[in-house]
Amino acid sequence: MNIMLFHSAYGLRPAVRAAADRLRAAGHEVWTPDLFEGRTFDTVEEGMAFKDEIGKEELLRRAVLAAAPYSDRGLVFAGFSLGASIAQTLALGDEKARGLLLLHGTSDIAQNASVDELPVQLHVAEPDAFETDDWLSAWYLQMQRAGADVEIYRYPGAGHVYTDPDLPDYDAEAAEATWKVALGFLDQLAD
Repeated sequence: MNIMLFHSAYGLRPAVRAAADRLRAAGHEVWTPDLFEGRTFDTVEEGMAFKDEIGKEELLRRAVLAAAPYSDRGLVFAGFSLGASIAQTLALGDEKARGLLLLHGTSDIAQNASVDELPVQLHVAEPDAFETDDWLSAWYLQMQRAGADVEIYRYPGAGHVYTDPDLPDYDAEAAEATWKVALGFLDQLAD
C-alpha cells in the first residue's frame, strides 16, 4: 500500500518516523510530510498553539500539496491525533483513496461528504479527553452515513497519544495491540 502518514501537533517526531519504518518493514511505501516545517514540541499545548498560528487552511494546503503527487496511486491516508484529522479530511475528498487509518483522532465531517465504502479504522484511548464517547458515537454515525466502512478500537487506560514512547501518554501494550490490528487492516487493503 501507498501510505501518507501525518504527524500530530507534536510535529514530525522520532515516533512518527519509527511508525513509518515499521510500515515500510511490512512492505508498504510511506511518506511522512512535515507540515510544521521542522518544528517539534514537547507539549500538546505548544503544538496546538503553533497549529493555530499556521491556521487550519494552511495546514490542509500543505497536506494536499504533499499528497497530490501520489494520489493517482490510491493512497491510504493515516495520521496521529491532529494528523488523523488531516488524513480524514483528505481521504474523504480523494475519490482514489484506498483507506483511512486514524490513530488517536478524528475530525468534523462535511454534511455532503460521500465515499464508496471507504475502509476506515480508528484506534483511540478510552477514555480520551479529545475524543469523548458522545463525539465518537456521532462521528461513527456520520462516517457510516457518508458511506465509510468503519471499525473502532478502544484502549482502556491508555493516554491520548499512547503509541509514542517519548510521551507520558505511552502505553506499550496498547501500542503493540494497535500496530498488530493496523497492520492486518493494511494487509487486507492490499489484497
